[in-house]
Amino acid sequence: MKLSGRDAARYFTRPDPDRAGVLLFGADAMRVALKRQELIANLLGPNAEEEMRLTRMMAGELRSDPAALADAVKARGFFPGPRVVFVEDAADGLADTIKAALSDWAEGDAQLVVTARQLTPRSALRKLFEGHANALAIGIYDDPPGRDEIEAMLTKAGLPLPDSTAMGALTDLALALDPGDFSQTVEKLSLFKLNDPAPLTPEDIAACAPASVEGEADALIHAVAEGKAAEIGPMLRRLQAQGVTPVTLCITATRQYRALHAAASDPEGPARGIGRLRPPVHFKSRDRMVRQAQNLGVAKLEQGLDLLIDTDLTLRSSQKAPQMAVMERALIRLAMLGARRG
Repeated sequence: MKLSGRDAARYFTRPDPDRAGVLLFGADAMRVALKRQELIANLLGPNAEEEMRLTRMMAGELRSDPAALADAVKARGFFPGPRVVFVEDAADGLADTIKAALSDWAEGDAQLVVTARQLTPRSALRKLFEGHANALAIGIYDDPPGRDEIEAMLTKAGLPLPDSTAMGALTDLALALDPGDFSQTVEKLSLFKLNDPAPLTPEDIAACAPASVEGEADALIHAVAEGKAAEIGPMLRRLQAQGVTPVTLCITATRQYRALHAAASDPEGPARGIGRLRPPVHFKSRDRMVRQAQNLGVAKLEQGLDLLIDTDLTLRSSQKAPQMAVMERALIRLAMLGARRG
């Protein structure tokens, strides 16, 4: 049987202990691993490792000893409670071995949890689980966590559900981060808000969100768009020391100025224009970019884009001038443009 969408999300929080097996597959190994951890934790509860109710097996082990899987599923432990046999990184070559274990499965046996990389609909392993009467196949795709998943993560971390503004900030953050970083951010939030009865706010989320080189590059372009020419030199030196190239900075600036131009050109105003951008603007930057689009206006943003296009061509040409100096000059000119009235 195949599960997807909300049915799959609900299953991870309340899995059926009487299933013979579950297959989780997907291109992103981190997403698959996080869902597998959630599934096994909710199946077995706490202390499963200490009570030896979880058996881990690598796919390579089973290729040399196929009978080991059936033995592990049938084995009885010293501690009461549900058991899981977890097979990591399986492929179609193990389909017959897993089929034999599922065929012999009986009530009281360990549930089989199998993870795999991306599988096509023709995959033997995927067909096995989708066609089995008491097994499930769940594809884990690159979609960011939805509201239901985020709420479940907050509840698990002991955080009360926030208002719509803070939830919107979390949703934006989930779009920007990979699953592992987002999960760690929620854990960090739970510690940040420990014994704090005040509701979760966007400021709390911003304080716990991970910093990155990309974030520093974005901060530089924000300073440029706001006409803060004096901040450009020090920020540029830090980014250069971290290995950021002038071409990367030019691409970052061009992307932001195009977004600002689209927002400033929106017939319903910059705020509505920022809200329509895809991918969505990060919640930390939304208000700031609305102000930038309002202050610069369409004409200055078009001048800025012309300057950035010329700078990009210069950087990619065979000219002899130091590239970072070329980029710095362009950023200062952009900042002066933003600081100029009218």
